[in-house]
Amino acid sequence: QVQLVESGGGLVQAGGSLRLSCAASGRPISDRTMGWFRQAPGKGREFVAALNWSGRTRYNADSVKGRFTISRDNAKNTIYLHMDSLKPEDTAVYYCAAKRGPTVPAVQNEFDDWGQGTQVTVSS
Repeated sequence: QVQLVESGGGLVQAGGSLRLSCAASGRPISDRTMGWFRQAPGKGREFVAALNWSGRTRYNADSVKGRFTISRDNAKNTIYLHMDSLKPEDTAVYYCAAKRGPTVPAVQNEFDDWGQGTQVTVSS
């Protein structure tokens, strides 16, 4: 099992940038597929991006592609979500997740371990 702790959320104006971090402990994540999801008030949890051990990525094209970038630093056992050109509709709690295996799904049920989330608020 992997323990995940997100950080880096906060309040930012529309058009601004933020970088979220997800620090893992308990075991290395170098062989894990890692993902980011988000949940806005009153809505279900939504896939944002995922990255496997070989560098294959997947993004929610409709919502974030071209603005968000997922990356990992295995030496620090950490993944990141760099968010540019933020919009008020990006306001949500952002969750980090980990799964076994190389597939890069956009389905939360395929992820095994979850963090507690970090709040991102984008003002207009």
